Amino acid sequence: MTDIDHMTTNPFDDDKLHEECGVFGIFGHKEAAAHVALGLHALQHRGQEACGIFSYDGAQFHSHKAMGLVGDNFSDSAVMSQLKGSSSIGHVRYATTGGTVIRNVQPLFAEFEFGGLSIAHNGNLTNTQAVRRTLVRRGCIFQSDMDTEVIVHLVAVSLYATVEDRLIDALRQIEGAYSLVAMTKNTMIGVRDPHGVRPLCLGKLDDSYILASESCAFDIIGAEFVRDVEPGEVIIINQDGVKSIKPFGDNPSRFCVFEYIYFARPDSQIENRSVYEVRKAIGAELARESGVDADMVVPVPDSGVPSAIGYAAEASMAFELGIIRNHYVGRTFIEPTQDIRHLGVRLKHNANIRSVKGKRIILVDDSIVRGTTSKKIVDMMRQAGAAEVHMRISSPPTAWPCFYGIDTPRREKLLAGTHNVEQMAEIIGADSLAFISIDGMYRAVGEAKRNDDNPQFCDACFTGEYPTRLQDHEDDVAAQREPSLPLLAEQGK
Repeated sequence: MTDIDHMTTNPFDDDKLHEECGVFGIFGHKEAAAHVALGLHALQHRGQEACGIFSYDGAQFHSHKAMGLVGDNFSDSAVMSQLKGSSSIGHVRYATTGGTVIRNVQPLFAEFEFGGLSIAHNGNLTNTQAVRRTLVRRGCIFQSDMDTEVIVHLVAVSLYATVEDRLIDALRQIEGAYSLVAMTKNTMIGVRDPHGVRPLCLGKLDDSYILASESCAFDIIGAEFVRDVEPGEVIIINQDGVKSIKPFGDNPSRFCVFEYIYFARPDSQIENRSVYEVRKAIGAELARESGVDADMVVPVPDSGVPSAIGYAAEASMAFELGIIRNHYVGRTFIEPTQDIRHLGVRLKHNANIRSVKGKRIILVDDSIVRGTTSKKIVDMMRQAGAAEVHMRISSPPTAWPCFYGIDTPRREKLLAGTHNVEQMAEIIGADSLAFISIDGMYRAVGEAKRNDDNPQFCDACFTGEYPTRLQDHEDDVAAQREPSLPLLAEQGK
């Protein structure tokens, strides 16, 4: 029995790294909340567990938060009619910190001496526990176990006068990755962390300004993409227009390269790059680096499709849909027995037998996390009659956990964290397995190669080189190593 046989995953999660969260805000539009709901629809891929919208009508704040998908919660006219006002922000969530309960659904809201503040956060803070302990000692009472609430309390205890200065003061005390959209009674604020790990962009619809995690959220409402919010930039939107300040000094940009590989929607534009074109370029690099004689290229849908197109074009090879995805399977389907659970992957993916039977195929996928789904996909191709199954992955081996807002398993649960490529190929049952190289990935995003002294992106999940201090993780590791009190007493005898 291999290590992989001991691993269990939800087949509806496709054994993937999970999206972080998505944020959207619009200031100065008569149908603000309706546009936020549409924007969140476009960002649904970034989080499917919960969603929420806050609005302000000039006199009071309104809100609706719920578990589940945007369409299930914001298609009711009775709900939308309550979200009045010309300013609104929203959030879609996948839980990275904090449990999946309604009290952890964003946006968060609190009343201050300057009035109400609603805040939505994409990313993950790496010193949450340390800051939280300090705040609790000062008398702060937390209502959730989310890292975002730490920011709210830091704003509350700040001695600065304006909400903008209070928020900046709060952000100076935290570390990690964050893109924020915040709303007060007369202002909307967008902030991107000093390294720009998580995305955030600025758009415009008529005379209204918009902040969103990805540009695809502008397209759905017919808005114009203006530009990306720069790393460490604070965007302040009010009746006077848009103001930009950069209070955190100059820091090297370390945008998450996995956004290009998997997380962002392929029709988004981020950092002046088309996500779709980058993914095709990754496929072409894969073909140049690890080409193999075969009959066809088959994407693992849907995330493997653009890279498979690029691979097939570069290799002058047929591109075929050898796997068909069922898009109508819910994430909460309950599998009653182990035998049925073993077949779970077929509920989402099924072999196109007539296309693959007797053929030598190259499967292209975006990543291997635990390897459970890859093994099932390879087995499916074998059972469909494929003569050879070669797997090509459009990311380097994911061998290190992410601490910046992606739900990554511990390193010992990552297949690449405990096995080399040859061992991984044997475990998943492929005739061959190859990943794109680090430099090949960098070439695909337009760089000559990786700058090892000052990496152009956050690639920590591949290299183990994190752009910020991981204080909470370091504290956890230290606590695990610390001897218990009885042991200390015994040693003192």
